[in-house]
Amino acid sequence: MPPKLTWTDVEDLGLELAEKFPDRDPFSVRFTELREMVEALDDFDKGTTKHVNESILEAIQVAWNEERDPDTTSGGDDEKGYKPPAAFRPD
Repeated sequence: MPPKLTWTDVEDLGLELAEKFPDRDPFSVRFTELREMVEALDDFDKGTTKHVNESILEAIQVAWNEERDPDTTSGGDDEKGYKPPAAFRPD
């Protein structure tokens, strides 16, 4: 039996979500819903639910979007793709 997926398996989780929800736009899914979607995957290790944060969820969204639309990349300025917003730094 293959090992279960955990929160650090971002690319594999993105692939699983792209296969299970092909018509969903990953960036329209709220983080609370995304967490529930990942935890509901058959290959996900439910014992790792405490080890998730916004950065991981955002990375899963990006991986899911790249699986859904292979032409979308997160590379340099000349390439189209998702670019996360700059981190908030209070004055």
